[in-house]
Amino acid sequence: MFPIRDHNPSGRVPYMTYALMAANIGIFLSMLPISGDERALAQFYYDWALLPRRVMEGDGYSALLTSQFLHGGLLHLAGNMLFLWIFGDNVEDKMGHAPFLGFYLITGALSGYAHVLADSTSFIPTVGASGAIAGVMGAYLLLFPKAQVDILFFVRIIPIPAWIMLMVWFAMQFIGGIGATPATGGVAYWAHSGGFVAGLLLAVPLWLSLGGPAFWRATAGHPPHPPARYGMPKVKRK
Repeated sequence: MFPIRDHNPSGRVPYMTYALMAANIGIFLSMLPISGDERALAQFYYDWALLPRRVMEGDGYSALLTSQFLHGGLLHLAGNMLFLWIFGDNVEDKMGHAPFLGFYLITGALSGYAHVLADSTSFIPTVGASGAIAGVMGAYLLLFPKAQVDILFFVRIIPIPAWIMLMVWFAMQFIGGIGATPATGGVAYWAHSGGFVAGLLLAVPLWLSLGGPAFWRATAGHPPHPPARYGMPKVKRK
């Protein structure tokens, strides 16, 4: 179950979402010259990636921010940027450009700290924007629970309400965190879960300013504008 787009057009150009995507892609490309040098990579990750044990020892707090812009491979980067592109524009539309940037960085830092607390003795570098993007997804769940999201399910594209896709995703992260083995590499499940919860909670003041339950009643959980419509191209046989 992989999301490919939503039916929730933004009311204004999401400059900050595009800027964050450009920053992540640009930093990834800047790392390519050292990608084959293990010693240089190890030093780079020590300087900029999140190292839980180092943070617990009172050092390396800046990595709660810098690690959000690093990625461990092309697929890691592509997956994160796809999720940011799908969900970021609508949250930015409601928050405004500068508040959205602050929200993104704060949820990313909180997600990183959740990972530190869950795996406090690990010295394995942790990188990626997925904790911050999980926060964006949490806010999206609160603001647009019934927006339609197209998912790729095996070989079919199926539209489903955002709340189903997002809650299934969150459940997968939570279950993965319970079953994960401490101090091993892989997915930082608790960073994802922590970021999602942080984003949901930090979006509550915005939701209340929009009317809270009255906002839901007015929109029935749908976007407050006509949904985007997509269709498959028609092809004539000859």
